[in-house]
Amino acid sequence: MTDTLHILNDLDSVTVHAEKCEFKKDAILGLSKIHKQIQAKYLYDEHGCELFNKISRHPDFYLTRCELEILNSCKKHLAKLLNSKSFNLIELGPGDGTKTQILIEQFIRDSLKFTYTPIDLSAYYLKKIVSHLNNKFPQLQITAFKADYFNGLKLINANSEQRKLILFLGSNVGHLDPVYTEEFFKILKELLHSDDYVLIGFDLRKNIDMLMRAYNNSEGLTRDFNLNLLRRINHELDANFNLDKFHHYVTYNANIGAMENFLISSEEQKIYIESYDRFIKFENIEPIHVGYSYKYLLSQIELLARTSGFEIIQNFTDANHFYVNTLWKVH
Repeated sequence: MTDTLHILNDLDSVTVHAEKCEFKKDAILGLSKIHKQIQAKYLYDEHGCELFNKISRHPDFYLTRCELEILNSCKKHLAKLLNSKSFNLIELGPGDGTKTQILIEQFIRDSLKFTYTPIDLSAYYLKKIVSHLNNKFPQLQITAFKADYFNGLKLINANSEQRKLILFLGSNVGHLDPVYTEEFFKILKELLHSDDYVLIGFDLRKNIDMLMRAYNNSEGLTRDFNLNLLRRINHELDANFNLDKFHHYVTYNANIGAMENFLISSEEQKIYIESYDRFIKFENIEPIHVGYSYKYLLSQIELLARTSGFEIIQNFTDANHFYVNTLWKVH
């Protein structure tokens, strides 16, 4: 098979400028609120991606370990399910591709006819995963889209009628606001056909001490990951955050079933953002909310599938039932 390697909408100067303007707008809007917040997606600049890769491999971070176990146990089942005709393996937010490689290896071993299409806003991740997979599986046809998920899927639909297996793994669902999650899957359903499948990772609710260790690991990687957001604002928006005057704080909100991450000012201070020509005032112990990670009950997942227009074909869990990869099909 001939190699195909495309990264569409790559980081040219126009794209960089547009993304910087969006970051500036969202960061200033969030910091100007009574309850300060910055969207979690801005944690993932190049250095943030590197830090998150380290977090995902840390012994305290059980999620990756559980999902690798699940994918290794269900890969033959998925290969058998998909072997009747060719398909496009499409991944929303592929990360470093470690998990996907498990499925790709099995599909190639079983001589399935498929292509691989990762979709992500991070050119850093796309370039790494495409380079790695291109070297490891030179026979695999890869097309990478630097786009938001739905625009990427629309482009795929416009150019191919091939059956799809959509992967939405890791912490991706957990980072979505539950108010938006049902809408997200309803939109996704409208972009799929009746013979398409979706494999989604959900972290299940569990012992809170275990959650706290995972999101506040012993080496301080989560702290560094969250503080890197302030470093990014300094670099890209010409601000003067002193990182030593903020500390990382994580807690579990039992009412909503979510881990919450904050950066907390350790004193009263004013931060100047030169590109905005304005000071942002912080009170002592005032937080910036920088993200949720929602944990689910199986009953919530079943309800979400049903209300979004999907049926659950099968749930795959790890031995400890800490995590589930659930296979959905359009109902």
